[in-house]
Amino acid sequence: MTPTLSAAQLRTLFLFESLSAEQLDWLSDRGRVEERAGGSAVYTEGEDATCFFVLLDGTVAMTQRVHGDEIEVNRTAQRGVYAGATRAYMADRDSDVYSNSLLAVTDCEFFVLPAEDFGDAVRNWFPMSMHLLEGLFLGMRANQTAVGERQRLQALGALTAGLTHELNNPAAAAVRATSALRDRVAGMRHKLAMIADGRLDGHQLHRLVELQEQAVKRAASAPERTPLQVSDAEDTVADWLDEHDITGGWDLAPTLVAGGVEVEWLDGIADAVGAADLEAGVRWLTYTVDTELLIAEIDDAVSRISGLVGAAKQYSQLDRAAHRTVDVHDLLKATLAILKAKIPPGVQVVKDFDRSLPAIPAYPAELNQVWTNLIDNALAAMGGTGTLSVRTYRAGECVAVEIGDTGRGIDPEIRPRIFEPFFTTKPVGEGTGLGLDISYRIVVNKHHGDIRVASEPGRTRFEVLLPLVAPE
Repeated sequence: MTPTLSAAQLRTLFLFESLSAEQLDWLSDRGRVEERAGGSAVYTEGEDATCFFVLLDGTVAMTQRVHGDEIEVNRTAQRGVYAGATRAYMADRDSDVYSNSLLAVTDCEFFVLPAEDFGDAVRNWFPMSMHLLEGLFLGMRANQTAVGERQRLQALGALTAGLTHELNNPAAAAVRATSALRDRVAGMRHKLAMIADGRLDGHQLHRLVELQEQAVKRAASAPERTPLQVSDAEDTVADWLDEHDITGGWDLAPTLVAGGVEVEWLDGIADAVGAADLEAGVRWLTYTVDTELLIAEIDDAVSRISGLVGAAKQYSQLDRAAHRTVDVHDLLKATLAILKAKIPPGVQVVKDFDRSLPAIPAYPAELNQVWTNLIDNALAAMGGTGTLSVRTYRAGECVAVEIGDTGRGIDPEIRPRIFEPFFTTKPVGEGTGLGLDISYRIVVNKHHGDIRVASEPGRTRFEVLLPLVAPE
């Protein structure tokens, strides 16, 4: 005989506690008790939704597939929670399949009701409520779809705009340096032809090439100087060039000084080529220094572009596993790099990272969404001026990430509501009220962590706590 629950036992479940005796008897006749071993699937997303499950004992985890990855959305051991064919009362085709998967984390016991019977009970016992629920569900789904699409477009637009802005500067610098490099190489060829037209013997040419190699090394390791030191050095080099009758010395001096050239090195050129060919030799070696400086500028620009592309990949996590062990500092740096164009000039960013913190198991792409939401709110609160602080530290068995601002603060009257969906303090059209709700669900439901806030005018701190070890 199939085990079931009596009417009295069913009434102990919060879902059925208000039903009449006849309704409880009806459920008792049609339902059954089933057990699932720990680690087994109760049902799988996409399968025909044939049953409505009510948890009697044990722990379950609910998951959903997102772009091929299985994402845990909830885990509970609360007696009476339900899942499965929860929309069997609707005529909508979506109710024909399970919209998620349910896993028995430990050995579990369920009260199971066939989907057809559950749907009939809701429609017949609560006809008005059924219409209200159906309208609410369809309306909410349409709203969430529209808002979600809008948010994704806005996020993509912000990401693209910020990345384009950041990429534009190094790309333009590389283009300018490449154009200038082409001119310098052409000038170098011209001066080399003048030097090598037979007026210099082999020894002099060999010495000039040695000086060229020295110029390359000097340009690569030129010391950092203060503006005053640079000005003094340029005056000294320009005076030497004028004394040796080299035209346009003031134009050559800045390049030579930037390449680490000093008067003693210029004396070596004079000794190598003689007075007759000194100007051609100096200009040829100046072209060498300038060429090395331009190559270094191109290398720096390309490195910045590569770094930004790397930050974008780190931020989006498109080429990474959905759940893996990550260093939160890498995620924070990538998010700050992507949002750099959005940070006003009047906002100072202060980073205080505890590099001794270990890597943690997490969903990195979703944590990046949390950082983005919190930083975006902090920037909005400061109105263009203030200090954005990003701090990491250890809090017990958790890694703590604190994002603070010096803005106007959160009104104590609305602080309890800030994590509610669709609640926002931003002007109409500027906020959807989903940022903190999404962040809360990612941190608390997905990572089994916590998110807290402390605020007063001039000092607001959001603290995100993430477990060092993933819960079993």
